[in-house]
Amino acid sequence: MYNYTGVIAAGESDPVPPADLLHAPYGFYLVLLFHKHVYINWQIVRMWVEKEGASASPPQALSMNELQEITDDISKLTIVHEIVLNSDFKLQAASFSPESLQNRVKETLHKAFWDSLEEQLSASPPDCTQAIQLLQEMKEALLSLLLPWHNQLRSQIEGALDMELIRQEAEHGALDIHGLTTYVLGTMARLCAPIRDEEVRGLQSLTDPAQLLREIFRVLGLMKMDMLNFTIQSLRTHLQDHTIQYERNKFQELLDKLPSSLDCTREWLRKAAAEVSASSSQPPPHPAVSGSPAAHSPGAVSSSTTVPSLMSVLNRGYMNLLCWEPGQKEYPETLFMDQARLQDVQAQVNQLTIIAAVLLVTSGMCGSTLCGSPGFVARLKQVTKVLLEGLSCTRYEEALEDIGDQVLQEVSRTLSQMGYAAFATDKCASLKGQIKSVADMGNAVRHVIEQRIHSFLSLFVSPDGQNSQKDFPKGLDPIQEELLEVGRRFGSVIHHNRQVFGPYYLEILKEVLLPEAEPGSDAGMDAF
Repeated sequence: MYNYTGVIAAGESDPVPPADLLHAPYGFYLVLLFHKHVYINWQIVRMWVEKEGASASPPQALSMNELQEITDDISKLTIVHEIVLNSDFKLQAASFSPESLQNRVKETLHKAFWDSLEEQLSASPPDCTQAIQLLQEMKEALLSLLLPWHNQLRSQIEGALDMELIRQEAEHGALDIHGLTTYVLGTMARLCAPIRDEEVRGLQSLTDPAQLLREIFRVLGLMKMDMLNFTIQSLRTHLQDHTIQYERNKFQELLDKLPSSLDCTREWLRKAAAEVSASSSQPPPHPAVSGSPAAHSPGAVSSSTTVPSLMSVLNRGYMNLLCWEPGQKEYPETLFMDQARLQDVQAQVNQLTIIAAVLLVTSGMCGSTLCGSPGFVARLKQVTKVLLEGLSCTRYEEALEDIGDQVLQEVSRTLSQMGYAAFATDKCASLKGQIKSVADMGNAVRHVIEQRIHSFLSLFVSPDGQNSQKDFPKGLDPIQEELLEVGRRFGSVIHHNRQVFGPYYLEILKEVLLPEAEPGSDAGMDAF
């Protein structure tokens, strides 16, 4: 089986992947690009290593062996984590930008190798040196596709692709490359998944030996990827039973090598503790705008004289991830592997906040009769969602201009269909102005919606928090389906993170909340 656990995908602006990838046997040159959430591996390595070097006194650089060990550890940890949390996770062939350094290196090596092979096979007499190497790799690839009980087929492959015999035939000018590739194609047809049948059949029409060998390796690469993904799916249930302890152990190994690897996590929890302490000394918010995560988090403190509970602080920290400001502070190390996932949740929450705010503003201006028209709210929601798709928060103001225009068009069309008079000019201007003002972070409607959404999502953060229809916040019915899905995704990530890193959070919070407590003491601390 191809050893994918040591491969790191590099971003367009990142360092070139480890050099041993570029010097692998070229006949089966394959760089794996993991799912987009694993794409940050190299950035994680660089961030931890740079931070550790800067924190050392005097600053120290890690050796290449140490860096490779850390890279391998992070890669293995990330793959297992991704398999368990992402049911759609699968390995895919790398796809680099045509202008990227990685792609230029790959294309140059590819061309040089296959041009050399074609030149060797066209010589008189033919030079089969590289062809024999490729046949060896074909044999290994086919054997890697076999299941444990394929004993007879394994023996057949070993016999048909006897490398010692093949070398002897080549030395005497009797090597039958066509016959060998025909056998390989027949074996591929027996082993491939149904989705590859057509591609394997297409190889049979190729007559140029160099081109045929090249295409065989391309399709074998796809077949090996199919086998890897099949194995991943088969392992998922088993991994789910053991991944908590595995991830915790792997993280501890990294922590032993990079002692400063919890600095950002400590800062994240200190900030959450300060916020919970501050909010506990304030009077409860008015019910109409209530919904802050601290107000609804299980275990939240009610008195300024009470030490904040571990649960309330950790829950506040998790909820703060939905308001994270990229580029201004480092993400907690214990959440590095989920950063992209959580930022996607954050973007969805921001989008749903705008959608719900636009619908609430429109409802307040247009009244229940118009908003009760069949399909009216659904059409407004769809228009708003489409115009916000893929936009960052910084571009909402521009989008809301267009959304205001589209809402007015839909309002006018529905009023006409219902036999009502069109809105006056000043009312149209007022509606459009209110919709545009939703872009303002301080907008009252947006603030209320945001608080209600965060309050609802805090139910998914609690280890034993349960959501039900009666818990759904008022005014968010139009986005209920999307919000429930976001809540499930958010809760799944947080639940797993809490299980893996709970012991680390406990120790940090004991230092923050009970600095005078004896080491190892649980006095005054609640459990997760």
